[in-house]
Amino acid sequence: MKMMFVMLQEGSSGSGSSMFLIMMILIFVVMYFFMIRPQQRRQKELNNFRNSLTKGMKVITAGGIYGTIEEIKENYVILEVDHNVKIRVDKSMVMKDNTDLQKK
Repeated sequence: MKMMFVMLQEGSSGSGSSMFLIMMILIFVVMYFFMIRPQQRRQKELNNFRNSLTKGMKVITAGGIYGTIEEIKENYVILEVDHNVKIRVDKSMVMKDNTDLQKK
């Protein structure tokens, strides 16, 4: 760390500006691999899940409502949240229900 500051301070011959440029590029590369790329992967998995919804699947909405899919349309799904209680929810608000996986 001290060496980096020494190199940046003595860089009046042009090497300091190149070292700064290298450090900035390195910061952006690290941000891409630790922040942007994993988020894109999670978003792709969620889109694949929403496209593969089937009748009878247990899901949870973004608002926290648990239910079972009764019907699937182009932009929305019909969820049965209780016996004879059905609601229509936008497909983009449906997420996986992992409560069955946690109980095992």
